[in-house]
Formats: sequence, structure tokens, C-alpha cells
Amino acid sequence: MTALTAPDLQRRLRQAGIAPTLQRLAVAAVLLPRPTHMTAEQVLRAAREQLPDIARATVYAVLQLFVARGLLKELPIDGAATVYDSNTGAHHHLYNLDTGEISDLPAEALQVLGLPALQPGLELAGVDVVLRVRGRPAGP
Repeated sequence: MTALTAPDLQRRLRQAGIAPTLQRLAVAAVLLPRPTHMTAEQVLRAAREQLPDIARATVYAVLQLFVARGLLKELPIDGAATVYDSNTGAHHHLYNLDTGEISDLPAEALQVLGLPALQPGLELAGVDVVLRVRGRPAGP
């Protein structure tokens, strides 16, 4: 995959209705060039490599803005910090309990059957499946 240039990132933000500030571009440069899964703290550390004075609160606000505008998805992982996913297309996840690593699974890799009936006024917005795996214990 080719690296996104600053004009590419600016264009992507504008297409999402977001004014491209230096701080937003720093966060975009961390998350948007390729599919990735990162916590806010990981994004903060990476963004500070480009913009050393970026504030923690700014990074958190930018992440929420990007989620609201459809550039990121939030993945709440049990007992862990929220993970931000830059792949917003339909897909599922494999979560390694031993390492904390999250990887994408294509939507077609799983088949979900038997969804519950929804209350009137509700419609299905999506199905996100997280498969939790761990290493097998060594045998005798």
C-alpha cells in the first residue's frame, strides 16, 4: 500500500466534513494510511512523534470526531482500553487474549445465523463479532 501524502489526508478529512488542522492531520497520519487497531494512548505516542506538543485531550477529541464522521470504528474489548479500528468496512475481529493483538477477519469468514427480532422502530446497523483466542497449554 502506498503512503498517503499530506494532501491525501487533507482531502480525506475534508470529504468527511472535518477541517484539517495540524493536530487532526497528525492523528490521521497515524491511523488512516493502512488498516490498524490502536488504543488512544498508542495513537497519542505515535502522533507525538510528528507533533510533540499534541495534548492527550486533543487526541481523545479527534478520535471521537473521527468515529462520529465514520473514519474510525470503536472496538470495546473486555476489560481493555477502547481500540480504534481504521478499517470501517464490514469485517470481524480475532482478539488474542495472550498478546492483546487484534486482527481483522473478512465479513465472509463468518456466518451469523438467528439474529433476534428487533423492537419496533429499530433496525440492524451492523454485526461485529470478536473471536477471542489464546494459546493452548502445553500437553503432558
